[in-house]
Amino acid sequence: MKSLLRKSIPLPYFLITISIISISAIFFTNQYDNYENKKEIENLVSNSASCSYSVKRLKGYQFVKPLLFVDNACESEVLWPIKQRITEIIDANKQTNNLVSASFYFKDFNSNDWISLNEDEKYFPGSLLKVPELIAFLKMNELNPGLLNKEILFDHQFQTDKKPVFLSKSIVLGQRYTIKQLLDYMITYSDNNATILLNNAIDVKIFQKVFTDLDLEAPNWNAGNYPISAKDFSVFMRALYNGAYLNIKDSEFATELLSKCNFKEGIIKGLPNGTKVAHKFGESGDAVEKQLHESAIVYLNGKVYLLTIMTKGKDNKKLADIVSQISNAVFQKVNSMS
Repeated sequence: MKSLLRKSIPLPYFLITISIISISAIFFTNQYDNYENKKEIENLVSNSASCSYSVKRLKGYQFVKPLLFVDNACESEVLWPIKQRITEIIDANKQTNNLVSASFYFKDFNSNDWISLNEDEKYFPGSLLKVPELIAFLKMNELNPGLLNKEILFDHQFQTDKKPVFLSKSIVLGQRYTIKQLLDYMITYSDNNATILLNNAIDVKIFQKVFTDLDLEAPNWNAGNYPISAKDFSVFMRALYNGAYLNIKDSEFATELLSKCNFKEGIIKGLPNGTKVAHKFGESGDAVEKQLHESAIVYLNGKVYLLTIMTKGKDNKKLADIVSQISNAVFQKVNSMS
């Protein structure tokens, strides 16, 4: 037995044996890799099927259906670090009782990726509704060219139960203003007097159609408010940026007007000085619970994104600071991405 063990294997047989072992190893390795690749492809196909695209087209025409939006059905994994950071900010402010709840929607216009948080929670939008009102008047002007030049007299002071924290410039009693000037006051300064004059001149059916055209429920004009989520409100800003709902000239006019909004305590405060932003804010709530919201298109060194933030708490100034914190966190993450 010992002699048998000590007996050497002839070199040719040894080489043949090694070759067989090597070929077998390569074969089974390739088979395993092929199996793994097949699994990966199947997963990609499966994910592609479940995270396909949703396409929104404008209805109401006989021969054409203009394209409004194309969306990924699923949130982007690439943007998860942004969502995680925002969640941390929200949780921290809940711990200090500065915040009751918050939601956000983020859309990267360059990649079409998006993320959201608490997307089903609804808020009272307050002055955010001035954005669809602006869109409605531009639609009215399409149907009746020259409408924006019509003058309206501000002949008496309006009584309102609204008590905004962030007050600004207002129209002057006894003066006449064109609808175009009133739109400027409504968006730039969030002036409620200008808004009430415009409310008296608006075509309610066109205002409601703006919502239904964008797949939202038509608001009751006589209702006190219109609950809406951050994701749903974002469609108005997206429609303007895409330039597919209004004509391009009016989309540019509306977005430029939003870039003049003089509210600086929220999203803008969290961005570098001089960053171009088209945005609108809104205050709502009551004596017990305050609400502050803001939606903005941010133009950042060739990167363009939409950020809508909605918040509930007890102090609108603290809520504005939270909006600023979230805005800065988003900026830091987006700016660091290639």
